[in-house]
Amino acid sequence: MKLISWNVNGLRACVGKGFSEYFNAMDADVFCLQETKLQEGQIDLELPGYFQYWNYAVKKGYSGTAIFTKRKPVSVQLGLAIEEHDQEGRLITLEYPEYYVITVYTPNSQDGLKRLSYRMEWEEAFRDHLTKLAKVKPVMVCGDMNVAHEEIDLKNPKTNHMNPGFTDEEREKFTKLLNAGFIDTFRYMYPDTQTFSWWSYRFQARDKGIGWRIDYFLTSKDLESKITDAVIHTEVLGSDHCPVELQISLGE
Repeated sequence: MKLISWNVNGLRACVGKGFSEYFNAMDADVFCLQETKLQEGQIDLELPGYFQYWNYAVKKGYSGTAIFTKRKPVSVQLGLAIEEHDQEGRLITLEYPEYYVITVYTPNSQDGLKRLSYRMEWEEAFRDHLTKLAKVKPVMVCGDMNVAHEEIDLKNPKTNHMNPGFTDEEREKFTKLLNAGFIDTFRYMYPDTQTFSWWSYRFQARDKGIGWRIDYFLTSKDLESKITDAVIHTEVLGSDHCPVELQISLGE
């Protein structure tokens, strides 16, 4: 089973930069998007063979997530069922008979960390959601989690310490999520590899290899033996993020 996750930083713009060609070439079983920046009816995406599920932000041109899947789920939940956290289209949960698939676009703490306190509340609610699901059946969760967990996960950890995405508080929440029974699949497969999934548009950061790994696939620990590979597709352009991939053997 192949799953792809990509923060497209505006799907309409990404479609103009080769999204459809990449989507078709990957032929993923599940393809998750973050930061679609769409409202309903603003794009007509023809994806034969896929069911489409969208979660739109109330604010136009902001945030948003989507999942395209070859297999119809038994249930779909948009958001966390908590009103204060469900205004920005940040979460979709698909339930299948054997497992859950979730995509997330974690709130950014923003310049000056003005949204850090809200981010901490979100993190608690998000972890609670995942751990409750994991008690029922295995979980696969992916997306832009807006945190570089360890120093290896960004090019310049010293100068970025306490910047958004690399605060002690954000990193601690990610550690707490892993300790609740989840695996960072890329780091599990490649413990010493430094590869990035996001680069600033400024200062030619991507060309210079100055990036962050903030896009993840996590699985609950009961899937550990099923993980076969985790890939970061740094060669794929079209966004300031690149796609990340999980390959997992679930016996289909």
